[in-house]
Amino acid sequence: MSAPRTRTPAVPAQRPPSHAPADSKGSVYGPSVPLRSRAAGRVVVAGVGVDVVTEADVVRWVEREAAAGRGGRIVTPNVDICRAVARDPALQELVRSADIVVADGMPLVWAARLLGTPLPERVTGADLIWSLSELAAARSWPVYLLGGPPGVAELAAAELRSCRPGLKVAGVHAPPYHFDATAEGRERVRRRVVAARPRLVFVGLGFPRQDLLIAELREELPEAWFVGCGAAIAFAAGTVQRAPRWMRRAGLEWAFRLVSEPGRLARRYLVDDLPFAVRLLTGSLLRRFRR
Repeated sequence: MSAPRTRTPAVPAQRPPSHAPADSKGSVYGPSVPLRSRAAGRVVVAGVGVDVVTEADVVRWVEREAAAGRGGRIVTPNVDICRAVARDPALQELVRSADIVVADGMPLVWAARLLGTPLPERVTGADLIWSLSELAAARSWPVYLLGGPPGVAELAAAELRSCRPGLKVAGVHAPPYHFDATAEGRERVRRRVVAARPRLVFVGLGFPRQDLLIAELREELPEAWFVGCGAAIAFAAGTVQRAPRWMRRAGLEWAFRLVSEPGRLARRYLVDDLPFAVRLLTGSLLRRFRR
C-alpha cells in the first residue's frame, strides 16, 4: 500500500472508545478466556488461514503472551493482500507463519460465512492501533510507530497519547519510500527501532513491505509484538479520514476511500480487487452448495 497523501490534520470524527480499566483478574478486556482460534484452528479464506477471533480476543492474546515475555507478529489481510498472496508462495508463507492472522476485509468475513465457517467479526489494523495502545498504556509498555508520510507518525503519537493517557511512545519514524531497496536502508531503520526497545510496534508501510521488515525485526526484538497496520497510522493522525462506522459495518469502507482518493486507489479497487472479491464470494457460495 503506498503512503496516503498528507492533508491538513483533523481530529478523527469518531475516536474508538476507551474500554474499562483492568478487572480484578488483571485483563484490560476482562477475564482471560481460551481464544477461539486455539480450539477451532484457522479458517481458510481465499487461500489464507485466518484466526477465529474478535478484536478483544486479540488484545487478550497479546496481553497474555507479552506478559510472559513472548512477542509475535499480527498480519491483517484484506482482499488486496489475499490477491497478492495468491500469486506468490513466499508471501503465502509470510502470512501463514504469523502468530495472529485477522480478517481486515469484510469480503473475507462474508466468504467465511458462505463457506459455513463464520468469523466472529472483522478485525482491522485501524482499530487495533487503538485497542492495543490502550493495553500498552495500562501495562506501561512502550510503543513505536513506523510509517506514513513525514510528520504523520508524530501526529498519530500525539493523538494516541491524548486518547490513551499514560501511553509511552518510544519512537516514531517515517522512512523514505524506497528505504528497503538496499540493505543499508533497511539497516538504518532496523537500528532505530531496536535502539528504542519497544514492546509494541505498529508498522504502516503496506503489504508486503511492512511484513517483510517485521520478520527481520522479530529476530532482534523477540519480546515485542508487531502489527502490520497499513494506513492505520494516518487514520490515527487524522490526516486520512476513515469511513463512517455504518459504512465499515456494511463493507463499504473501500467505496469511501475510493471517493476520497480516486487517483491512487481506482485501479487497485476497481480493476484488481473488485474482480477478485467477486470470484472469492462466488466460489465460496458454490463450494458451500456442492458439499
